[in-house]
Amino acid sequence: MAITQVIKLKQEDHIKSEKRILSSISHPFIVNLLWSHKDETFLYMLMEYVPGGELFSYLRSMGRFSASASNFFASEIIVALDYLHSKTIVYRDLKPENLLLDREGHLKITDFGFAKVVEDRTWTLCGTPEYLAPEIILSKGHNKAVDWWSLGVLIYEMLAGYPPYYAENPFGIYEKIIAGKTDWPKHIDSVAKDLIKKLLHPDRTRRLGNMKNGVEDVKKHKWFKGQNWDDVLAKKLQPPIVPKVAHEGDTTNFETYDEEDWKTTAPASEEQIKSFADF
Repeated sequence: MAITQVIKLKQEDHIKSEKRILSSISHPFIVNLLWSHKDETFLYMLMEYVPGGELFSYLRSMGRFSASASNFFASEIIVALDYLHSKTIVYRDLKPENLLLDREGHLKITDFGFAKVVEDRTWTLCGTPEYLAPEIILSKGHNKAVDWWSLGVLIYEMLAGYPPYYAENPFGIYEKIIAGKTDWPKHIDSVAKDLIKKLLHPDRTRRLGNMKNGVEDVKKHKWFKGQNWDDVLAKKLQPPIVPKVAHEGDTTNFETYDEEDWKTTAPASEEQIKSFADF
């Protein structure tokens, strides 16, 4: 990341926060930070490489996932969210594009740009429209409950092939989220429907995962009946999708992008570099 560009876009605090959070965590289901550095032109964050590609790509190519596949992915996400919440970190951007598959098919959460340490509540409007909890839209202040809301949206999307609240523009999406009306495809069974409804409760104090028993309420829901959560963490469950990966550095599961000519980037001023003294 070019220092001049980060400052121009007023992203200094954003980048520092992301690096600080990534430096404080390490988990099997999170893309871990391996190294960070800065010079007179750039900020560097070296992340572990996850070759399987985005869950989003598989969901779009398959149309939708089976109940068992959705259950597998949801289970690994729950373990990761529980870990983050134990460190008072709210993730705030759960969606298929931010979930990568490793070469065995296990999930890793990536992109901590919206993540924040939240002791009580925060009021920033951020996230992806389809996944925003009502309390974010209504500026009521939010906490880790927004991650459980997003999980409800994600489980619905994995099972249905599309998110529960969709419109042509963000404001149309917000209206549907606030109205809380959800159409249910016939193939989504009553147990999955019950879980999703409880995760999509409009009142965060009554939302599954954010009540007295916390994550245990989610883990003990009937949809996860018989789940061995120690086995989930130990990656002992058989992934439903095993990506085609020829070698460690294989990039074929990702789209190709034109690289910018980083050599032409102008160095930052001394004053600008000083603002990243703690990076």
